[in-house]
Amino acid sequence: MNKENQLLLENQLCFSIYACSREITKLYRPMLDEIGITYPQYLTLLVLWEKDHQTVKELGETLFLDSGTLTPMLKRMESFGLIIRKRDVNDERKVFIQLTDEGKDLKEKAYCIPEKFFKESNTSQEEFLTLLNQTKTLLNKIQSANGQK
Repeated sequence: MNKENQLLLENQLCFSIYACSREITKLYRPMLDEIGITYPQYLTLLVLWEKDHQTVKELGETLFLDSGTLTPMLKRMESFGLIIRKRDVNDERKVFIQLTDEGKDLKEKAYCIPEKFFKESNTSQEEFLTLLNQTKTLLNKIQSANGQK
């Protein structure tokens, strides 16, 4: 690639991933509206459905979100009855997040979302798995370069 083409927007991996992420979020929106949650709330629930009862710090590390972003969303989720936030009795700085029965029950309604996503995105399972593996590999390489994990 010549020097001039290096700075074309269409040649920027960061922009391609950013734009794709925004489009994926748009695709999810109607599906998530049906069950009454936002995309960041969906991601949070996915983490909690996998392993309930985590600290805000653990959730933030998994979701790549800082507590300033995560805390207001968790407060909204608590007000909707999806989670409970409890301070650690031994260390008040630690806040544990636990699913309520309503939050657990929402999982049943969410099972259809991945299938609907495949259908709406015109992506085959093979394409999806290839892209997923490539992006995970890229993420790991970038984290290693940044001295993370």
